[in-house]
Amino acid sequence: MAIIKTTTEELREGDIGMIGLPWDTNSSYLMGSAEAPTKIIESIDSPSANYYTESLIDLNEHPRLKWLGDAELNNFMDIESHLSKILKKGAIPFSLGGDHSVAYPVLRAVSRHVGKVTIIQFDAHNDLYHDFEGNPYSHASPFARIMEGDLAARLIQVGIRTMTTHQQQQASDLGVEVYSMQDLNLVDLSQIKEPLYISFDMDVLDPAFAPGVSHHEPGGMSTREAISMLQSINAPIVGMDLVEYNPHRDPTGMTGMVAAKIAKEMLALLLR
Repeated sequence: MAIIKTTTEELREGDIGMIGLPWDTNSSYLMGSAEAPTKIIESIDSPSANYYTESLIDLNEHPRLKWLGDAELNNFMDIESHLSKILKKGAIPFSLGGDHSVAYPVLRAVSRHVGKVTIIQFDAHNDLYHDFEGNPYSHASPFARIMEGDLAARLIQVGIRTMTTHQQQQASDLGVEVYSMQDLNLVDLSQIKEPLYISFDMDVLDPAFAPGVSHHEPGGMSTREAISMLQSINAPIVGMDLVEYNPHRDPTGMTGMVAAKIAKEMLALLLR
């Protein structure tokens, strides 16, 4: 019993190509998230749980769900070429990071193959720094690059609770829709109808629910709040990522299981 493992070459149109992006070079604080992709798959496959989503979709050997393993990355922009290969097959990419910087090359590939899309970013941080500590590709900057590059029609950020005046100005200049934790009751993702990309940073969750992340930011969402928001989405999904799980800060594996749960409910959106 497991998720089917295959290669990009064997993907077929309509498949979901799950790929690991073991990249944490652009992390500003702690390394470790490069080890996350295979840990998340191991948690999905853990005998302590089953393969069913809450909507009763069985992911065990599901014919459309394919695990491609960790991508071989020699440099940062290799990520874009790996995603392009998935998209050329007519498959839907689901990337497992890695730090959040991977969203930039991923969205470069998505925009080139399917056009500009709406992005929902679940995150404690805006990730809109023009550059962070001199690194324009920092995991604190991918959505600045995405919006400057005209890769998205719309960016909606949910769960933000670390905004600075610089990032507030960036959000205003780049036309980003920001919903802080204080505004969570105003979020209604069910009204989005256009093609959608979902980027889920594990630190959107309060560290009480997911301590295995590099940046502990109290005051975040509960696992149930995040799942309920995901389950409210009705739009067609063109791609997804799940990032910033750091196994080095997860000695019991609890956050790995939370990441697996979130991944399963994200997959349910693609398989409904």
